[in-house]
Amino acid sequence: MRQAVTWRLGLVLALLVAVVVANAAIGAVAIAPGHVVQSLLHRLGAFDMAEIAAGQALVLWSIRLPRLVVGMLVGAGLAVAGALMQAVFRNPLAEPGLTGISAGAAVAAAAVIVLGHAVAGGFSLPAVAFAGALVAFCAVFGIARSAGPAQALTLILAGVAVNAIAWSLLGYLTFISDDTQLRNLTFWTMGSLGGATWPMVPPLLVLVGGGILVACRLGGLLNLYQLGEAEAGHLGVDAGRLRLGAMALAALIVGACIAVSGQINFLGLVVPHLVRLWQGPDHRRLLPMAALVGALLILSADLVARTIIAPAELPIGLVTAFIGAPFFVYLLVRQTRMAGY
Repeated sequence: MRQAVTWRLGLVLALLVAVVVANAAIGAVAIAPGHVVQSLLHRLGAFDMAEIAAGQALVLWSIRLPRLVVGMLVGAGLAVAGALMQAVFRNPLAEPGLTGISAGAAVAAAAVIVLGHAVAGGFSLPAVAFAGALVAFCAVFGIARSAGPAQALTLILAGVAVNAIAWSLLGYLTFISDDTQLRNLTFWTMGSLGGATWPMVPPLLVLVGGGILVACRLGGLLNLYQLGEAEAGHLGVDAGRLRLGAMALAALIVGACIAVSGQINFLGLVVPHLVRLWQGPDHRRLLPMAALVGALLILSADLVARTIIAPAELPIGLVTAFIGAPFFVYLLVRQTRMAGY
Protein backbone atom coordinates (compact mmCIF):
# COMPACT_ATOMS: atom_id res chain seq x y z
CA MET A 1 0.00 0.00 0.00
CA ARG A 2 2.78 2.44 0.95
CA GLN A 3 4.62 1.69 -2.30
CA ALA A 4 1.47 2.38 -4.35
CA VAL A 5 0.98 5.74 -2.59
CA THR A 6 4.62 6.67 -3.17
CA TRP A 7 4.40 5.70 -6.84
CA ARG A 8 1.24 7.78 -7.37
CA LEU A 9 2.75 10.76 -5.57
CA GLY A 10 5.91 10.53 -7.66
CA LEU A 11 3.91 10.32 -10.88
CA VAL A 12 1.79 13.39 -10.05
CA LEU A 13 4.85 15.41 -9.00
CA ALA A 14 6.70 14.47 -12.20
CA LEU A 15 3.71 15.48 -14.34
CA LEU A 16 3.35 18.72 -12.39
CA VAL A 17 7.01 19.64 -12.97
CA ALA A 18 6.64 18.86 -16.68
CA VAL A 19 3.51 21.03 -16.98
CA VAL A 20 5.18 23.87 -15.07
CA VAL A 21 8.14 23.86 -17.45
CA ALA A 22 5.82 23.63 -20.48
CA ASN A 23 3.74 26.59 -19.27
CA ALA A 24 6.86 28.64 -18.65
CA ALA A 25 8.34 27.80 -22.05
CA ILE A 26 5.35 27.99 -24.41
CA GLY A 27 3.78 31.27 -25.47
CA ALA A 28 4.08 34.24 -27.81
CA VAL A 29 7.70 34.53 -26.67
CA ALA A 30 9.10 31.01 -26.91
CA ILE A 31 11.71 30.00 -24.32
CA ALA A 32 13.64 26.75 -24.54
CA PRO A 33 12.70 24.42 -21.66
CA GLY A 34 16.36 24.03 -20.79
CA HIS A 35 16.72 27.80 -20.48
CA VAL A 36 13.67 27.91 -18.22
CA VAL A 37 15.25 25.37 -15.89
CA GLN A 38 18.60 27.18 -16.00
CA SER A 39 16.99 30.50 -15.13
CA LEU A 40 15.11 28.98 -12.20
CA LEU A 41 18.25 27.28 -10.88
CA HIS A 42 20.24 30.49 -11.38
CA ARG A 43 17.79 32.48 -9.21
CA LEU A 44 18.06 29.75 -6.56
CA GLY A 45 21.84 30.00 -6.63
CA ALA A 46 22.34 26.47 -7.97
CA PHE A 47 23.49 27.48 -11.46
CA ASP A 48 26.23 29.97 -12.32
CA MET A 49 24.69 31.60 -15.39
CA ALA A 50 21.44 31.24 -17.31
CA GLU A 51 21.67 31.29 -21.11
CA ILE A 52 18.50 33.33 -21.62
CA ALA A 53 17.95 36.66 -23.35
CA ALA A 54 16.96 39.71 -21.29
CA GLY A 55 13.56 39.92 -23.00
CA GLN A 56 12.85 36.25 -22.37
CA ALA A 57 13.89 36.60 -18.72
CA LEU A 58 11.51 39.55 -18.32
CA VAL A 59 8.59 37.56 -19.79
CA LEU A 60 9.46 34.53 -17.67
CA TRP A 61 9.81 36.27 -14.31
CA SER A 62 7.28 39.08 -14.68
CA ILE A 63 4.43 37.32 -16.52
CA ARG A 64 4.65 33.54 -16.68
CA LEU A 65 6.02 32.59 -13.26
CA PRO A 66 3.54 34.66 -11.21
CA ARG A 67 0.79 33.18 -13.39
CA LEU A 68 2.16 29.70 -12.65
CA VAL A 69 2.35 30.23 -8.90
CA VAL A 70 -1.12 31.79 -8.71
CA GLY A 71 -2.49 29.02 -10.94
CA MET A 72 -1.07 26.26 -8.74
CA LEU A 73 -2.47 27.84 -5.59
CA VAL A 74 -5.88 28.40 -7.17
CA GLY A 75 -6.06 24.86 -8.58
CA ALA A 76 -4.94 23.30 -5.31
CA GLY A 77 -7.31 25.48 -3.30
CA LEU A 78 -10.41 24.79 -5.41
CA ALA A 79 -9.71 21.04 -5.36
CA VAL A 80 -9.26 20.92 -1.58
CA ALA A 81 -12.35 23.08 -1.04
CA GLY A 82 -14.33 20.68 -3.23
CA ALA A 83 -13.06 17.72 -1.23
CA LEU A 84 -14.11 19.44 2.01
CA MET A 85 -17.61 20.10 0.67
CA GLN A 86 -17.99 16.52 -0.54
CA ALA A 87 -16.87 15.28 2.88
CA VAL A 88 -19.28 17.58 4.74
CA PHE A 89 -22.29 16.60 2.62
CA ARG A 90 -21.07 13.00 2.15
CA ASN A 91 -21.87 13.31 -1.55
CA PRO A 92 -19.44 13.26 -4.51
CA LEU A 93 -21.72 15.68 -6.41
CA ALA A 94 -21.20 18.46 -3.85
CA GLU A 95 -19.01 21.42 -4.75
CA PRO A 96 -18.19 24.87 -3.28
CA GLY A 97 -20.87 26.69 -5.29
CA LEU A 98 -23.56 25.05 -3.10
CA THR A 99 -22.89 27.59 -0.35
CA GLY A 100 -23.22 30.65 -2.58
CA ILE A 101 -19.51 31.49 -2.34
CA SER A 102 -18.94 31.70 -6.08
CA ALA A 103 -22.11 33.70 -6.69
CA GLY A 104 -21.31 36.15 -3.91
CA ALA A 105 -17.84 36.79 -5.30
CA ALA A 106 -19.28 37.18 -8.81
CA VAL A 107 -21.81 39.81 -7.71
CA ALA A 108 -19.18 41.79 -5.77
CA ALA A 109 -16.75 41.70 -8.70
CA ALA A 110 -19.50 42.66 -11.17
CA ALA A 111 -20.45 45.62 -8.98
CA VAL A 112 -16.86 46.87 -9.09
CA ILE A 113 -16.60 46.37 -12.86
CA VAL A 114 -19.93 48.06 -13.61
CA LEU A 115 -20.23 50.66 -10.83
CA GLY A 116 -16.53 51.25 -10.23
CA HIS A 117 -15.16 53.16 -7.24
CA ALA A 118 -18.65 53.89 -5.94
CA VAL A 119 -18.65 50.30 -4.70
CA ALA A 120 -14.94 49.54 -4.33
CA GLY A 121 -14.22 52.50 -2.05
CA GLY A 122 -10.53 52.34 -2.88
CA PHE A 123 -10.24 48.56 -2.56
CA SER A 124 -9.13 46.39 -5.46
CA LEU A 125 -11.42 44.01 -7.34
CA PRO A 126 -9.85 40.90 -5.71
CA ALA A 127 -10.41 42.32 -2.23
CA VAL A 128 -14.05 43.17 -2.96
CA ALA A 129 -14.67 39.76 -4.58
CA PHE A 130 -13.19 38.03 -1.55
CA ALA A 131 -15.45 40.05 0.75
CA GLY A 132 -18.46 39.17 -1.41
CA ALA A 133 -17.69 35.46 -1.13
CA LEU A 134 -17.49 35.62 2.66
CA VAL A 135 -20.68 37.72 2.93
CA ALA A 136 -22.54 35.13 0.82
CA PHE A 137 -21.31 32.30 3.04
CA CYS A 138 -22.34 34.17 6.21
CA ALA A 139 -25.77 34.77 4.68
CA VAL A 140 -26.18 31.06 3.91
CA PHE A 141 -25.16 30.03 7.39
CA GLY A 142 -27.32 32.73 9.00
CA ILE A 143 -30.40 31.61 7.04
CA ALA A 144 -29.74 27.97 7.91
CA ARG A 145 -29.28 28.75 11.62
CA SER A 146 -32.48 30.82 11.73
CA ALA A 147 -34.40 27.66 10.73
CA GLY A 148 -32.82 25.66 13.57
CA PRO A 149 -29.54 23.71 13.85
CA ALA A 150 -27.50 24.12 10.66
CA GLN A 151 -27.95 20.66 9.17
CA ALA A 152 -26.63 19.69 5.73
CA LEU A 153 -30.07 19.88 4.08
CA THR A 154 -30.88 23.36 5.42
CA LEU A 155 -27.45 24.61 4.36
CA ILE A 156 -28.04 23.35 0.81
CA LEU A 157 -31.49 24.96 0.63
CA ALA A 158 -30.14 28.23 2.03
CA GLY A 159 -27.36 28.07 -0.56
CA VAL A 160 -29.93 27.65 -3.34
CA ALA A 161 -31.77 30.77 -2.12
CA VAL A 162 -28.63 32.90 -1.85
CA ASN A 163 -27.43 31.69 -5.26
CA ALA A 164 -30.77 32.70 -6.81
CA ILE A 165 -30.60 36.20 -5.28
CA ALA A 166 -26.96 36.63 -6.28
CA TRP A 167 -27.49 35.56 -9.88
CA SER A 168 -30.49 37.88 -10.22
CA LEU A 169 -28.30 40.77 -9.04
CA LEU A 170 -25.59 39.66 -11.45
CA GLY A 171 -28.15 39.64 -14.27
CA TYR A 172 -29.20 43.20 -13.42
CA LEU A 173 -25.59 44.42 -13.38
CA THR A 174 -25.00 42.70 -16.71
CA PHE A 175 -28.10 44.41 -18.14
CA ILE A 176 -26.97 47.93 -17.18
CA SER A 177 -23.31 47.49 -18.22
CA ASP A 178 -21.87 49.03 -21.38
CA ASP A 179 -19.96 47.10 -24.05
CA THR A 180 -16.55 47.39 -22.40
CA GLN A 181 -17.89 46.52 -18.96
CA LEU A 182 -19.85 43.60 -20.39
CA ARG A 183 -16.72 42.19 -22.02
CA ASN A 184 -14.71 42.51 -18.79
CA LEU A 185 -17.56 41.05 -16.78
CA THR A 186 -18.00 38.09 -19.13
CA PHE A 187 -14.28 37.32 -19.14
CA TRP A 188 -14.08 37.52 -15.33
CA THR A 189 -17.08 35.25 -14.77
CA MET A 190 -15.49 32.64 -17.08
CA GLY A 191 -12.19 32.68 -15.20
CA SER A 192 -8.67 33.61 -16.19
CA LEU A 193 -5.15 33.62 -14.77
CA GLY A 194 -4.10 36.44 -17.10
CA GLY A 195 -4.16 39.09 -14.37
CA ALA A 196 -1.80 37.22 -12.03
CA THR A 197 1.01 39.30 -10.52
CA TRP A 198 3.61 38.74 -7.82
CA PRO A 199 1.80 40.99 -5.26
CA MET A 200 -1.11 38.53 -5.37
CA VAL A 201 1.08 35.65 -4.23
CA PRO A 202 1.73 36.46 -0.51
CA PRO A 203 -1.94 36.90 0.53
CA LEU A 204 -2.96 33.94 -1.62
CA LEU A 205 -0.20 31.85 -0.06
CA VAL A 206 -1.40 32.73 3.43
CA LEU A 207 -5.13 32.20 2.79
CA VAL A 208 -5.04 29.28 0.36
CA GLY A 209 -1.78 27.63 1.38
CA GLY A 210 -2.61 27.97 5.06
CA GLY A 211 -6.16 26.77 4.43
CA ILE A 212 -4.90 23.67 2.66
CA LEU A 213 -2.58 22.83 5.56
CA VAL A 214 -5.43 23.20 8.06
CA ALA A 215 -7.72 21.10 5.85
CA CYS A 216 -5.15 18.30 5.70
CA ARG A 217 -5.06 18.24 9.50
CA LEU A 218 -8.82 17.58 9.50
CA GLY A 219 -8.42 14.40 7.44
CA GLY A 220 -8.77 11.96 10.34
CA LEU A 221 -11.87 13.70 11.72
CA LEU A 222 -13.47 13.80 8.27
CA ASN A 223 -12.92 10.05 7.98
CA LEU A 224 -14.90 9.53 11.18
CA TYR A 225 -17.59 11.97 10.01
CA GLN A 226 -18.24 9.77 6.97
CA LEU A 227 -19.59 7.09 9.33
CA GLY A 228 -22.54 9.37 10.14
CA GLU A 229 -23.03 12.21 12.59
CA ALA A 230 -24.31 9.99 15.42
CA GLU A 231 -21.51 7.45 15.02
CA ALA A 232 -18.89 10.21 14.79
CA GLY A 233 -20.31 11.76 17.95
CA HIS A 234 -19.91 8.48 19.81
CA LEU A 235 -16.24 8.52 18.77
CA GLY A 236 -15.73 12.00 20.20
CA VAL A 237 -16.24 14.13 17.07
CA ASP A 238 -18.34 17.29 17.40
CA ALA A 239 -20.12 16.90 14.06
CA GLY A 240 -21.70 20.36 14.06
CA ARG A 241 -18.46 22.15 14.82
CA LEU A 242 -16.55 20.07 12.28
CA ARG A 243 -19.17 20.75 9.59
CA LEU A 244 -19.12 24.50 10.24
CA GLY A 245 -15.33 24.62 10.41
CA ALA A 246 -14.87 22.69 7.17
CA MET A 247 -17.42 24.84 5.34
CA ALA A 248 -15.91 28.08 6.66
CA LEU A 249 -12.47 26.87 5.61
CA ALA A 250 -13.78 26.00 2.13
CA ALA A 251 -15.38 29.45 1.90
CA LEU A 252 -12.13 31.16 2.87
CA ILE A 253 -10.13 29.19 0.30
CA VAL A 254 -12.63 29.55 -2.54
CA GLY A 255 -13.17 33.24 -1.83
CA ALA A 256 -9.44 33.90 -2.09
CA CYS A 257 -9.15 31.82 -5.28
CA ILE A 258 -12.10 33.42 -7.06
CA ALA A 259 -10.89 36.87 -6.09
CA VAL A 260 -7.74 36.50 -8.20
CA SER A 261 -8.89 34.19 -10.99
CA GLY A 262 -12.62 34.71 -11.45
CA GLN A 263 -14.93 31.72 -11.56
CA ILE A 264 -13.35 28.45 -12.64
CA ASN A 265 -16.06 25.84 -12.72
CA PHE A 266 -16.06 22.09 -12.10
CA LEU A 267 -12.51 21.83 -10.72
CA GLY A 268 -13.77 21.45 -7.16
CA LEU A 269 -16.21 18.79 -8.34
CA VAL A 270 -14.03 16.70 -10.64
CA VAL A 271 -10.64 16.58 -8.91
CA PRO A 272 -11.67 15.17 -5.49
CA HIS A 273 -13.77 12.47 -7.16
CA LEU A 274 -10.94 11.49 -9.52
CA VAL A 275 -8.51 11.25 -6.61
CA ARG A 276 -11.06 9.25 -4.60
CA LEU A 277 -11.46 6.75 -7.44
CA TRP A 278 -7.69 6.51 -7.86
CA GLN A 279 -6.47 6.53 -4.26
CA GLY A 280 -9.44 5.69 -2.06
CA PRO A 281 -11.62 7.65 0.42
CA ASP A 282 -9.06 8.22 3.20
CA HIS A 283 -9.06 12.01 3.59
CA ARG A 284 -5.60 11.98 5.15
CA ARG A 285 -4.28 11.06 1.69
CA LEU A 286 -7.11 12.41 -0.46
CA LEU A 287 -6.74 16.08 0.56
CA PRO A 288 -3.00 16.54 -0.18
CA MET A 289 -3.26 14.51 -3.39
CA ALA A 290 -6.29 16.57 -4.48
CA ALA A 291 -4.19 19.72 -4.00
CA LEU A 292 -1.46 18.38 -6.29
CA VAL A 293 -3.87 17.07 -8.94
CA GLY A 294 -5.82 20.35 -8.83
CA ALA A 295 -2.63 22.32 -9.49
CA LEU A 296 -1.74 19.92 -12.31
CA LEU A 297 -5.14 20.15 -14.01
CA ILE A 298 -5.49 23.92 -13.82
CA LEU A 299 -2.03 24.46 -15.31
CA SER A 300 -2.86 21.98 -18.07
CA ALA A 301 -6.15 23.80 -18.75
CA ASP A 302 -4.37 27.16 -18.73
CA LEU A 303 -1.82 25.90 -21.27
CA VAL A 304 -4.67 24.82 -23.55
CA ALA A 305 -6.49 28.13 -23.03
CA ARG A 306 -3.38 30.12 -23.96
CA THR A 307 -2.38 28.12 -27.03
CA ILE A 308 -5.44 26.60 -28.70
CA ILE A 309 -6.43 29.84 -30.48
CA ALA A 310 -3.16 31.78 -30.07
CA PRO A 311 -2.48 34.69 -30.07
CA ALA A 312 -5.97 35.06 -28.51
CA GLU A 313 -6.67 33.45 -25.14
CA LEU A 314 -9.71 31.46 -24.07
CA PRO A 315 -11.14 31.94 -20.57
CA ILE A 316 -9.85 29.02 -18.54
CA GLY A 317 -13.34 28.35 -17.20
CA LEU A 318 -14.43 27.28 -20.69
CA VAL A 319 -11.72 24.61 -20.78
CA THR A 320 -12.49 23.26 -17.29
CA ALA A 321 -16.24 23.27 -18.03
CA PHE A 322 -15.66 21.38 -21.29
CA ILE A 323 -13.87 18.69 -19.30
CA GLY A 324 -15.99 18.85 -16.16
CA ALA A 325 -19.53 18.92 -17.56
CA PRO A 326 -19.37 15.45 -19.18
CA PHE A 327 -17.75 14.09 -16.02
CA PHE A 328 -20.58 15.61 -13.95
CA VAL A 329 -23.13 13.82 -16.15
CA TYR A 330 -21.22 10.57 -15.62
CA LEU A 331 -21.27 11.09 -11.84
CA LEU A 332 -24.98 11.89 -11.90
CA VAL A 333 -25.84 8.74 -13.89
CA ARG A 334 -23.56 6.63 -11.71
CA GLN A 335 -25.08 7.98 -8.47
CA THR A 336 -28.62 7.40 -9.79
CA ARG A 337 -27.87 3.81 -10.72
CA MET A 338 -26.21 3.11 -7.38
CA ALA A 339 -29.27 4.53 -5.61
CA GLY A 340 -31.47 2.12 -7.60
CA TYR A 341 -33.68 4.75 -9.28
